[in-house]
Amino acid sequence: METRIIDGAALARRTRAALTERATALTARGRQPGLAAVQVGDDPASKVYVRTKMRVCAEVGIYSEHIELPAATTEAELLGRIRALNADPRIHGILVQLPLPKHIGSDRVLEAVAPEKDVDGFHPENVGRLAIGAPRFVPCTPAGIMEMLAATGIALDGRDAVIVGRSNIVGKPMAMLLLHQGATVTICHSRTRELGDHTRRADIVVAAVGRPQLLGADMVKPGAVVIDVGINRLPDGKLVGDVAFDAVLGKASHVTPVPGGVGPMTVTMLMANTVRAAELRDA
Repeated sequence: METRIIDGAALARRTRAALTERATALTARGRQPGLAAVQVGDDPASKVYVRTKMRVCAEVGIYSEHIELPAATTEAELLGRIRALNADPRIHGILVQLPLPKHIGSDRVLEAVAPEKDVDGFHPENVGRLAIGAPRFVPCTPAGIMEMLAATGIALDGRDAVIVGRSNIVGKPMAMLLLHQGATVTICHSRTRELGDHTRRADIVVAAVGRPQLLGADMVKPGAVVIDVGINRLPDGKLVGDVAFDAVLGKASHVTPVPGGVGPMTVTMLMANTVRAAELRDA
């Protein structure tokens, strides 16, 4: 079987071109979409992620602010900055880059972001709206994966889907999105027994557990669509996903690469949520 590689970078470029048109139209009406990224501390990976997001903002035509706060920032100080951004008319979307320092409660901080500016889709109100099938903002990685699945041309209705990973950021919202599309969904996690028994019967597998090359060819059904969310660095510095990419070639019908798969679409869907937030305010 020939395996089709789902090119997330190419899909992201096409999606960003359409977003640029929408952002330009808003800017012409005096409401340029605006995104604020709040980073606390000096985590190197967080810095890279935020710089990438700011670069893509400029590409799409979104006004951006990168707010860098020292690691010693108190929870009260951070909540004060978020309240100010909630009230700032230039800002339509707010993201708080995780992880936060241990002395700051992530849940309290995420709940402080105004739901209508919560472009990460993490606020309990937005999680609830997603659960009932009436989302305002969908978390960016699952949203990007749904776009990638749509690009395969395979209908999801009636398909068996297995998600490996139960995080609030990927696994749980991914399950809800697939359910809303008529898929039968199983969520697997660290306590799941005989993981392969589940993945081998799946038409769609989403691997989002953070274990390098966990999913091998013997765990994939012939013809399955395999979506790899993992980004893991091996001791030799090589980046790999949660899927043994080379091993599933010739067995899966579709697979996403790492890098160049889900990552570009995650950032792109953050831009999409920000543009949507500005459109909702402009309506």
